[in-house]
Amino acid sequence: MKVLIQRVKQASVVVEGQTIGAIDQGLLALVGVERDDSDAAVEKMLHKLLHYRVFSDAEGKMNLNLQQVNGGLLLVSQFTLAAETRKGLRPGFSSAAAPAEGERLFNQLVTKAQSAWPNVATGQFGADMQVALVNDGPVTFLLES
Repeated sequence: MKVLIQRVKQASVVVEGQTIGAIDQGLLALVGVERDDSDAAVEKMLHKLLHYRVFSDAEGKMNLNLQQVNGGLLLVSQFTLAAETRKGLRPGFSSAAAPAEGERLFNQLVTKAQSAWPNVATGQFGADMQVALVNDGPVTFLLES
């Protein structure tokens, strides 16, 4: 599982003209599920999302996590993160999970995140989404399970 996190001042997801998920300060997490991912990968990634220290403390050092700043978490499925890009000029997607399994694991991540943290929003799996954000820093990291 690959998750690209961006520290944001705000972020939102729009599908068919309707805002379906939005947060203020927190993390926008673009989630790519890969072929060999499992339930254990979901658990590991959720722990990272809630505990990864990317927010500044009083001295300006990245020592605080999402929970410590009472931030929001916006989870957005993005299978293109599983693309193979090392060769050629066109991405390959053979390492991405099959759609049904990708949806199952993404939904499991959403459900577990909502159980563990009160401020979780989400996009819509497989939909054409427009994602807007105000990147804070910018601070962006690629997390892998």
